[in-house]
Amino acid sequence: MENMDTTIGFIGTGVMGKSMAENLMNAGYTLSVYTRTKEKAKLLLDNGAAWKNTVAELAKGADVIISMVGYPQDVEAVYFGENGILENAREGTVVIDMTTSKPALAKKIYQAAAEKNIHALDAPVSGGDVGAKNGTLAIMAGGDQEIFDQVLPIFNVIGSEIILQGEAGAGQHTKLCNQITIASNMIGVSEAIVYAKKAGLDPTRVLDSITTGAAGSWSLSNLAPRMIQGDYAPGFYVKHFIKDMTIALESAEEMGMSTPGLSLSLKLYKELAEKGEADSGTQALIKLFYN
Repeated sequence: MENMDTTIGFIGTGVMGKSMAENLMNAGYTLSVYTRTKEKAKLLLDNGAAWKNTVAELAKGADVIISMVGYPQDVEAVYFGENGILENAREGTVVIDMTTSKPALAKKIYQAAAEKNIHALDAPVSGGDVGAKNGTLAIMAGGDQEIFDQVLPIFNVIGSEIILQGEAGAGQHTKLCNQITIASNMIGVSEAIVYAKKAGLDPTRVLDSITTGAAGSWSLSNLAPRMIQGDYAPGFYVKHFIKDMTIALESAEEMGMSTPGLSLSLKLYKELAEKGEADSGTQALIKLFYN
């Protein structure tokens, strides 16, 4: 889809969505925006995005609709009902849910969309606020190859690792694999930094050694420095990570799979949230290890 004649409707302009939408505007796409708190879209509106008062109003005028909201119940509310996307989008519209949500919900959206000749993809992302700002997000898609190819120019603006993983729901399953991996890794990163400090080492120098070796990971390179600096601002909220891990745990249980690492991480993050850190970044986990 060429940017000169494609109008993108963007729903949800939080930490990630705002930067994604800004990159699309900078690439020349016409953007209309809806979010529950209009103030969060101020920068986009100041730069020329069109404000829409409802999801329905946005859906009626867009060629492609991207949603990046918080929870599965928010996805349900945005897509279904008489004021939702599917009741108001034109035939031929492509709808892309980039929220991390339930695979079963992605399939439900795909099927309901198909009945109205609307094309749906689930395409959750990974890369945090840094990836969103830099347009280097990993995009994990589920849906039809033809539709994926059609919107690939849009994905190329906001991501760098863009892979169609399979049919509807496959993108969400892949993102859950991503979150399962991060879940245990965040415990290891936190423990390593605290260990370094207790051993009398300079944790930043330790990172210089271990980020380039076998222990290397995105979290170690990008979140460990924030931990050391005491910077707990959200690139990705604790509350949203708890949501993701809960979905992953439920999906694993449905498949009869044991996930002890995921279970422990979810337990610790829930404890962190109960201590008032739900709106902090996931790197705040390290606070549980200081004593």
